[in-house]
Parts: sequence; C-alpha cells; structure tokens
Amino acid sequence: MEIERKYLVSHMPENIEQYKHTEIEQAYLCTSPTVRIRRYGDSYILTVKERIRLDSTAIHNREEEFSLSPESYGRLLSKCDSGRVSKTRYQIDLQQQTGQEQYAGLVAELDIFHGRHDGLVLVEVEFPNTETANNFTPPDWFGEDVSSNPCYRNSFLASMP
Repeated sequence: MEIERKYLVSHMPENIEQYKHTEIEQAYLCTSPTVRIRRYGDSYILTVKERIRLDSTAIHNREEEFSLSPESYGRLLSKCDSGRVSKTRYQIDLQQQTGQEQYAGLVAELDIFHGRHDGLVLVEVEFPNTETANNFTPPDWFGEDVSSNPCYRNSFLASMP
C-alpha cells in the first residue's frame, strides 16, 4: 500500500541540481482503476493503482508494478487515448536537506512538469503509515496541500487538452 501526500511548491529548495533526478514520461490506459505506463529513465513500467481511501490528510492507494520492455511500452503508448505527462523528478532526502531528525526516512519527490504543463511543480512524500502522514509538518518550501484535489492527479493532467 502507498500512503502519500501531495503539495504545490512555494519556492524551489536550494541547490536542486545536487539531487538525483530522472526524466519521466507517462500515459494512461485507464483511470478507474488507474492503469499507467511510464518510462522512468531507462526503465519501462506498467502500474495498476487503485485508490483505497482519502482521509483528511493522506491518499491511500493499492499499487502493483510490472516491468515492460521498450517495445511493449511503445505498443501500449500507441493505445493511450489521453495525452502524456512529461516531467523531471528530483528525489530529495528531507532529513539531509533540512538537517532535521523529524524527517528521518522521508523522501520528497519533486516533479517539474514540461510541455503543456510547463510551470507546474508538485512535491509528493510517501509515508510508512497513516500516523506519520497525519503528523507530517512540511518543510518551508512546500506550499498548499493538494492531496485531495483531483486536478493535481497525473491522470487528470494527462487528460487536459
């Protein structure tokens, strides 16, 4: 199970280029449940994701991932009716970045979107349990919590004209 929270970014963290980052392209075969294909660097992945619940702060999803060959990815990509989402993902160890013990074990995935979503920057954090998610105090560079706003789901962004 995946437990996460998603935020807009109020300002970029310092020295963003020092963090590991990967180019991502993804498209959707279905949105209920979500069936997504993704090129993540040199990897190709099919993901089936189903929302279990959305409580006051966190999104709970059941998620399964399957490896694809580049050829299979290409064939499935041609079947996707919706658009694609293109972004650069930075992985930021929050304890290392802030120097604060309260963030031990938490990684922020900062997504800078490209193409028709240029200018959109979101950050997600996955949590080991609901309690940690509910008690999370975001660093100062995190903006509004948009976890419950469907307009910031990647599947919605892909469907935008």
